[in-house]
Amino acid sequence: MGNIVTLHSLDDPALDVYARLTEAQIRNRLEPEKGVFIAESPKVIRLALDAGFVPVSFLMEQKHIEGDAKDLLLRCPDASVYTGERALLQSLTGYALTRGVLAAMRRKPPADPDAVLLNARRVAVLDGIVDAGNLGAIVRSAAALNIDAVLFSPTCCDPLNRRAVRVSMGTIFQVPWTVLPQNGLSLLKERGFTTAAMALIDDSLSMDDPRLKACERLAIVLGTEGDGLSRETIAACDYAVKIPMAHGVDSLNVAAASAVAFWELRT
Repeated sequence: MGNIVTLHSLDDPALDVYARLTEAQIRNRLEPEKGVFIAESPKVIRLALDAGFVPVSFLMEQKHIEGDAKDLLLRCPDASVYTGERALLQSLTGYALTRGVLAAMRRKPPADPDAVLLNARRVAVLDGIVDAGNLGAIVRSAAALNIDAVLFSPTCCDPLNRRAVRVSMGTIFQVPWTVLPQNGLSLLKERGFTTAAMALIDDSLSMDDPRLKACERLAIVLGTEGDGLSRETIAACDYAVKIPMAHGVDSLNVAAASAVAFWELRT
């Protein structure tokens, strides 16, 4: 059941990945093949394993070795398991472990965009989403509302950021995704997608416009928090689209807006 190491101090450099390295450091160490990310909670870790990600090590409270994490350890007999009392582990991470279990997992190279798009009819394109919580929430909505794939611009935050993975509740491992090249919109159009920019401009279509539902392949483009999509991106899309609002409200948080769009424009 793995190499179990009972911790009495926090000096082991193998623990750096859980608390002493920044997100950029754990991502950029020979990224992507030898970079890592952190998955939290048995449920999220199971989804990552199901998606083919390989754990480097686990960090967990002792009670979970024969408890909530037992099945994980049986699946990963070669992974090191660092364990200790709750107070000791909390002093390392600075907070109580989510459901008592963390895993450092190896990254995989991003998927090929053509493979992700091959059979997709509805995709979400995230352009410059920098808040990991928003990104994770959008991915969770995409999974729940049957979006076929999520595509990230190079200016988005890391989709495997610790908080993004946690907020997504592991759905980042269930929905096909990749990072688009700089000419991402052109690629989508070449693959037969109509592009719809979520934007509050004068000639925006209402979300319930029948022309949108009629699209065989539709890419829903969502912009960064605060500023939204650039004028250049909006102009490059086939349509600009808005959600009708009441009571003088001008817009929704991007994560909330994504859920409305995914539901309304579903196939």
